[in-house]
Amino acid sequence: MDHSSGTASVKAEYLLPVNDAVSAPDDDATEGITARSDREGDARGDNRSSRSGPMRGKLTKEQKKAQRGANKGRRFGKVRDELDLCWRVANDSNCEYGAEQCKFSHDIAAYLAEKQQDLRIPDTYEIPDAQPIAPDFTKLTQPHSKYPSIDLNTTCPIYAETGECRYGFKCRYLGGHFQTDTSGNLVLVKDQEKKASTAVSSRELNFIGGDVQKQLRSKKYPFPVADAYLRELQQQNDAETSSKPKADEESVVLTEPEQNMEVDTMALEKPARATLSASEELIEKRTGGSSALMSDTPDVPVRFAEKKRLHWSGKTYLAPLTTVGNLPFRQLCVKYGADITCGEMGLANSFLAGSKEEWSLVRRHPSEKIFGVQVAGNKPSTLVPTAEVIAKELAGNIDFVDLNCGCPIDLVFKSGSGSALLDTPGKLGKILIGMNKALGEIPVTVKLRTGVKDGKNTAHKTMPKAAAEWGAGCITLHGRTRQQRYTRLADWDYIKECVEAVRAREAEEDLPPIPIFGGGDCYSSQDYWSNVEKANVDGVMLGRGALIKPWLFTEVKERREWDISARERLDLVKTYAEYGINHFGSDTAGVNTTRRYLCEALSFQYRYIPIGLLERLPARINDRAPAFRGRNELETLLASGNSSDWIKISEMFLGPAPESWTFTPKHKSNAVESQG
Repeated sequence: MDHSSGTASVKAEYLLPVNDAVSAPDDDATEGITARSDREGDARGDNRSSRSGPMRGKLTKEQKKAQRGANKGRRFGKVRDELDLCWRVANDSNCEYGAEQCKFSHDIAAYLAEKQQDLRIPDTYEIPDAQPIAPDFTKLTQPHSKYPSIDLNTTCPIYAETGECRYGFKCRYLGGHFQTDTSGNLVLVKDQEKKASTAVSSRELNFIGGDVQKQLRSKKYPFPVADAYLRELQQQNDAETSSKPKADEESVVLTEPEQNMEVDTMALEKPARATLSASEELIEKRTGGSSALMSDTPDVPVRFAEKKRLHWSGKTYLAPLTTVGNLPFRQLCVKYGADITCGEMGLANSFLAGSKEEWSLVRRHPSEKIFGVQVAGNKPSTLVPTAEVIAKELAGNIDFVDLNCGCPIDLVFKSGSGSALLDTPGKLGKILIGMNKALGEIPVTVKLRTGVKDGKNTAHKTMPKAAAEWGAGCITLHGRTRQQRYTRLADWDYIKECVEAVRAREAEEDLPPIPIFGGGDCYSSQDYWSNVEKANVDGVMLGRGALIKPWLFTEVKERREWDISARERLDLVKTYAEYGINHFGSDTAGVNTTRRYLCEALSFQYRYIPIGLLERLPARINDRAPAFRGRNELETLLASGNSSDWIKISEMFLGPAPESWTFTPKHKSNAVESQG
């Protein structure tokens, strides 16, 4: 097989006789599909098929057309218990509304009588690698004598981790944390010793209180640093406008197009603000300089004396990934060797509106040793206040804030955010300087693309300014333009050129070097280290490669290619399920939210071709997979691109999916049944 053809070189003994190769997922088509509503709820596919493994068979023109592109406008709804028990009663607490006024049931016995059977997460050795590839739960279950829905043999992942399950009687693993008292009543169990020992190691961080969200929604949250900075920008803008010569009726004036700073004057009129003198004092404390710095010396680079230096050379960095880069996935990548993690991209406007969904994106697991928050926006009047509220409310629990200047999707780009900022360097500079002021000692990092349009790279001009003038603590450059998306390989030669431009500017001004990461097409340890050496970067940010093979971080750190077995990959799926339940919850809604995000993760992981099946190494991320079988039936199942098989895998660890649950994959090709 010709390796240059774009098709993976699978050994002949594993190839299946087919007329059509498996259609490659279109990352361009789906990159912008993720709706904000993707963050809520869960779903399950209507197309179930007993056929496992890669799709195969000859397709008609109409069938091929139906499989192209993406499923747009995906919507997900939550699945709940038919009889919903009051949360307070479920946790052995008193409900302030009482049984008559509360809209939820207070009858625990009736709830348990109607409750679905307890679930159990099996060990992977209990799952055979030949058909039927599923655990036999009938041999493992021990029902409670009075309440058969309770399984006395189950273990609750949350209780096992923390010594207490916050879901109480609503937990789908209730048998793991209850006992019967002398009166025959069910009582929830707590392990006080484990609670104390895991309070720091297991409890998630960065919860925003309802009072803060209320202040944000009512526009009463104080932004002294942001207000002062926006006033300076407005005064500077007014001064530049008044200093321009006025034309008389006979004059002809030729000018360059002006950069619209889009300073929101309404943002300066918000109530409950500190006085200017207090603002100046706070700014001086945070930045080590006067608040008048920009208005007095607008052409002098701002120095941020109290900023933390980022020593990231040699560390592995997981890219911020919308939807799939949730806390359980980041936790999984940390287990396999990720050093630096960043939350999913959040919108500045939504943070300032007190959006519960947006603020949930800043959650951090204690295992994330270096953690940042990524924000997107299009002007100083939203991004600087966002930075200020993040610095104040998450103080001590975040290590950096990343500004997204690379997102290519239309919805973000057309709003002037993401990669659109690459075409407005003046505005970008003012945003970064303002965010630096608002964040105090917390560093600002920035993620860029090479430019917006093909053939018009701009990063070599932007990056030296970001490092030397605008205070960026780290820069990550994805080696493609916004227009290019994934149509061509990442340009690592240009990444090297940009790194050299930054280092030359730092040397010229005697500045300490900042870490610079590259990104694009990294799929193996060999790719990683050859790119580090070639481009002189401090590391490579891993995105798609980590989604397809989360163990890539292990390969990078150990400088080897890992021929991971199907059983080891199944262990990874089990771990994700446990992390998901700990994060999303062990009640019915939490279990099926975990199922939804597990299916999202499997929609990338199935694309991995085991390296033991390949004739040539290393594997390449953009190679199409021919129809192939694995070394056993389990490996074949894990390679299936049919979303019904992903649901089957989820059911091994999360129990049967409810009939009302649906999953719509991003790629249309994954939603169509196999043809043959």
